[in-house]
Amino acid sequence: MQNIPPAARMPKKKRTPPPPSRKPRSDAKRNRERILEVAKEVFTRDGAAASLDDIARRSGIGNATLYRHFPTRDALIEAVYRSEVEKLAAAEQRFAATMPPLEALRAWMLLFIDHVSEKKLIISVMDTVPGGSMRLMEGSRGLIHGTFVTSVQRAIANGDLRADTDPNDFVRALVGIFHTTALPGWEQSARRIVDILIAGSGSTKT
Repeated sequence: MQNIPPAARMPKKKRTPPPPSRKPRSDAKRNRERILEVAKEVFTRDGAAASLDDIARRSGIGNATLYRHFPTRDALIEAVYRSEVEKLAAAEQRFAATMPPLEALRAWMLLFIDHVSEKKLIISVMDTVPGGSMRLMEGSRGLIHGTFVTSVQRAIANGDLRADTDPNDFVRALVGIFHTTALPGWEQSARRIVDILIAGSGSTKT
């Protein structure tokens, strides 16, 4: 009988694959989204006087659940603002998937104006966090700028805007409306600026 080394006679153990990374439970994710939705409404209505207890009650959850997701008031305020910016960026992708590039660009710029209008209502809340509203806005600048540039470049590539169009011109013009929100009629003016920008950069293709 052939001699077989003991190690060779032992059956090989199957390697157990590492456990998959756990995803947040669906109910926890829903709770978080609900808190952010309600917090935005309460911050808009009550400003800096908004109560976290009121947010928890209106969300239909306990205070402990709210604090488990957002340990501090500042964390909740920052999360509300960050969530709105992320939704704004995601909207550009949806528009790009369902509209011609120039229409998608125009729709997104108009949505950006709505975003600025809504943010104006919670500036007093944002100013209560360390660094104030300017720090929060600086933190989102890269995402907003990148979304702007991508949308304009898509319209250029499609021939809707002139090849020499500088996407940063669109960025500067629309971001500049932050400095006009104290003036009456700024929203209507900003919407007209959108059409002026598009018409002024329009391609001559037939």
